[in-house]
Amino acid sequence: MASASLIFAGAAFADVTVSQSNEPAASISGQMASLLGAEKTALGQVAPARMARLAEGAQPPSDTKKSSLTTPSLPKLIRYDKAFLDAMPVAKGDENWQCLATAIYHEARGESIRGQFAVAEVVLNRKESAGFPQTVCGVVNQKGGGSCQFSFTCDGRPDTASEKAAWVDAGKIARVMLDGAPRALTLGATYFHTVGVRPSWSRRFDRTAAIGAHMFYRQ
Repeated sequence: MASASLIFAGAAFADVTVSQSNEPAASISGQMASLLGAEKTALGQVAPARMARLAEGAQPPSDTKKSSLTTPSLPKLIRYDKAFLDAMPVAKGDENWQCLATAIYHEARGESIRGQFAVAEVVLNRKESAGFPQTVCGVVNQKGGGSCQFSFTCDGRPDTASEKAAWVDAGKIARVMLDGAPRALTLGATYFHTVGVRPSWSRRFDRTAAIGAHMFYRQ
């Protein structure tokens, strides 16, 4: 029928008339007879060689002429639960991965998985916002106004991770986020604080989320 459709676009199709009646069943046998007759006439005018090519259809490219185009990767599907993290291999990465994992561990290891992802969002949102350093490590270690942006970086204690399981989870979250997982929890937040404090900037910024013990804000 595909070949007939192509041919009907030419003169043969002009010979076919279809009733415009509002009753679908009206003269159906006459319509079918006209269509089938036109198709038979049109097919009879096609050279045998062309009919064979039409019947074969388009051939897939040979192995030696594969397209250089690649299928784009699908968006990552993530879940904010322990089972999702446990199914992942132990993560590793470069300096920026290390900085993000360290921030997640020290700022949010006592929070839910969702809360840890949210802190990672803040770091990455800052990296892409004007007025902040343009690398993950630059954001995490930023100092200004006599204080540190993330308290663990200047609290006088070592930044080593003593809780192995929590560190492994933080590393997996950092890996997923750096690999392009969607930031769907904090609506572009670039600040957060615990519920036990109320910094002055929290009165000026828009609060975007409350997750566990943290409040999130966008400037």
